[in-house]
Amino acid sequence: MRLAPLLLALAVTAPAFAASRETRIPDAALATAAQLREQALADRTGWNVVESLTTEVGPRLAGSEADAKAVAWAQAKFKTLGFDKVWIEPVTFPKWVRRSERAAVLGGHAQPLTVTALGGSPKGTVEAEIVRFTDLAALEAAPAGSLAGKIAFVDYQMTAARDGSDYRNGGAIRSKGPSAAIRKGAIAFLMRSAGTDNHRVAHTGITRFDEGLTPVPSASLTIPDADQLARLLQRGPVRVSLALDCGWDGEYTSHNVIGEITGRSLPKEVVVIGGHLDSWDLGTGAIDDGAGIAITMAAGHLIGQLKQAPKRTIRVIAFANEEQGLYGGKAYAEKHLGDITRHQIGAESDFGAGRIYAFNTGAPDHARKATEQIAQALAPLGIEYAPGKGSAGPDISPFAAKGMAWAWLAQDGSDYFDLHHNADDTLDKIDPAALAQNVAAYTVFAYLAADAEGDFGSQLKE
Repeated sequence: MRLAPLLLALAVTAPAFAASRETRIPDAALATAAQLREQALADRTGWNVVESLTTEVGPRLAGSEADAKAVAWAQAKFKTLGFDKVWIEPVTFPKWVRRSERAAVLGGHAQPLTVTALGGSPKGTVEAEIVRFTDLAALEAAPAGSLAGKIAFVDYQMTAARDGSDYRNGGAIRSKGPSAAIRKGAIAFLMRSAGTDNHRVAHTGITRFDEGLTPVPSASLTIPDADQLARLLQRGPVRVSLALDCGWDGEYTSHNVIGEITGRSLPKEVVVIGGHLDSWDLGTGAIDDGAGIAITMAAGHLIGQLKQAPKRTIRVIAFANEEQGLYGGKAYAEKHLGDITRHQIGAESDFGAGRIYAFNTGAPDHARKATEQIAQALAPLGIEYAPGKGSAGPDISPFAAKGMAWAWLAQDGSDYFDLHHNADDTLDKIDPAALAQNVAAYTVFAYLAADAEGDFGSQLKE
């Protein structure tokens, strides 16, 4: 007979318990965030950081001498910006080197071609007829053995989009195309660059060779050169020479570089923001991802200037070797897996420096109110709340896959793939006002997440 009163009591208290668990952000924190937002828009820290990195270090190919210089630079910059604690964590990976590359059309229409080796390509020199395919599916559908002794040429033109959505096609050609070509008998692989520009600059990026296959020289052509080959093919067979001097060269240990602004009452709980410190070697890595490093370092710095820190710690991570396989993100997730519930939420800036236009989190229902409050604080920056959309950033994704809550601050990537992985990725392509808007958004997000009453649902997945 006592069971009924107990059930009744539980029924009455359940809504109160659910309400008490709802994550919310205090009014005082929202007021402080509004002040931070305006301060960040007028602040030059983000620009100064990316100018310093791209000027003093320049391109930062993972495993190169510049990689070590970048790690030292990041440690010093965190300290200069007033972070309370700065440290490094080792990240080991295979080292790939680029020495030289050249290509040319042979025969009656002889002329040079502008190419760049794909990361992971072996060295080699070949001369052979090219066979053109419109996309990856066409290459995969080619008859077995039909490319014996020939060079596969995939001529897919990416289209620009604010969300960069066509990269799933261009990127797939780079990552899967060489293996598909080998299976058809090809002795080398060429592709139209995975880009949306029309400049004579080739786009690099990592490729993979499936287990059991013997890798072949693999490179990308500039978009004008791909157009040139297509026109030449209309006139008859085309032979090309391709000479790459590149390849894997042992292992290298770099580091994730981490800086913290200590929280006032829950210092062991952290809000993670960051970008990746490495870049490809053709430009100076301003857009990819010097901007992300600058945005998140500046956000942490501005929060650190407050008279009263937020409840939780702000942790900014400069991840190692994202470009060749998310090595820094994977290493961080593995090392900190046991502390996943102490990671309040994480976000990464790795899509250039275009203005942020949308925001969401992957947080569960009990934190939806806090997500909405952050969205309202971001709205004056021209940022829309986009429930149901978004995903974790690249280096955040390994930890998010294990259960860490993530936030999505969507940057306008309409021209991102004009610059992606090529020699045009330089400081002059960054709009200082757009960069400041990014800094303001990350500052507001990180501060409010750190000062929230309640959590965003980080929990280890079984």
